[in-house]
Amino acid sequence: MAEPGTRVALVLGTSAGGVGRHVAMLAGGLVERGHRVVVAGPPSTGESFGFGGLGARFVSVPIADRPRPGADLRAVRALRGLRGADAVHAHGLRAGALAALALVGTGTGLVVTLHNAATAGGAVGAVYGVLERIVARLADRILVVSPDLGDRMTALGARRVEAAVVPAPEQAPSGREQAGLRAELGAGDRPILLTLARLAQQKGLETLLDVAAALASGSGPAAGALFLVAGEGPLRGELQRRIDAEGLPMRLLGNRDDVADLLAVARALVVPSRWEGQPLSVQEALRAGTPVIATAVGGIPPMVGGGGVLVPYGDAAAMGEAVGKVLADDGFARELAREAARRGGELPGEQEALEAVLAVYGGLG
Repeated sequence: MAEPGTRVALVLGTSAGGVGRHVAMLAGGLVERGHRVVVAGPPSTGESFGFGGLGARFVSVPIADRPRPGADLRAVRALRGLRGADAVHAHGLRAGALAALALVGTGTGLVVTLHNAATAGGAVGAVYGVLERIVARLADRILVVSPDLGDRMTALGARRVEAAVVPAPEQAPSGREQAGLRAELGAGDRPILLTLARLAQQKGLETLLDVAAALASGSGPAAGALFLVAGEGPLRGELQRRIDAEGLPMRLLGNRDDVADLLAVARALVVPSRWEGQPLSVQEALRAGTPVIATAVGGIPPMVGGGGVLVPYGDAAAMGEAVGKVLADDGFARELAREAARRGGELPGEQEALEAVLAVYGGLG
């Protein structure tokens, strides 16, 4: 276990969501425990998460969200300034690879948490393959959010691979009247199926639209359901055009800060993703006792347990069948909700995450 006063450098790239929130949680928790923390990342990320206000020192480093040779070279040079740290902990594949190159030969211990799998193909996929090999061969410890990522890193020659602990922040509903929220959302008495996701390729939202289209054309409770998607991203225009063209029973809500309230009125959380690690949305749903209908990818199956229904990725028919059963069978939905709440109570929290990383830092060297 790392002793108080340990010098820890946390490194991350561009983030507007889960990775940034996780690093902010670690930074604040480490400072509270008496450690000296530096956070290195792009200025936009620093502004989004206010690391300075958590007691950490923020260092601007141009870690872009995609390969940019000039910026990457500047990032490596800037990250060399972290060599005096007792532990450098990079989050994400690009941040991890750049930190690994910067620290070669310095003797500084490097931990890399891999939060996502590379799902792109072609030239971009080839670049990410190179980054994976750099991380596997140069990092002292690799923490992974799903078993498949661990298997891949081990196959690439990683020395030590362990499971990461990435908890969602615990939130409770605001106490707002559900009828008022339903009215605001345009749901009335209709059952709500909620998706919390960045509007991006990884999230498989085209499958969600297929499910909405198929159910709306049928009969029974499923035909009256309203699909709500909370989040923003580059696919918003494309998704909205299809929703409008086909008259789908779906609303894109944009980013929301009332996730706990949305989960309280949802019949189920629907997750159609191509891949996920330890998605915060699934953790939040389980803690709220909201059933989960999700693709059986990445770290989702061991997280959900019996608190939901898992289907193959891209199988709109299977996902539609699962949604239909949750909407039509009240007893089945209640059973899932009870199991979701039980499973949510077993999930690790912020203190467990801090204890886990401090044990890793203490084992470096």
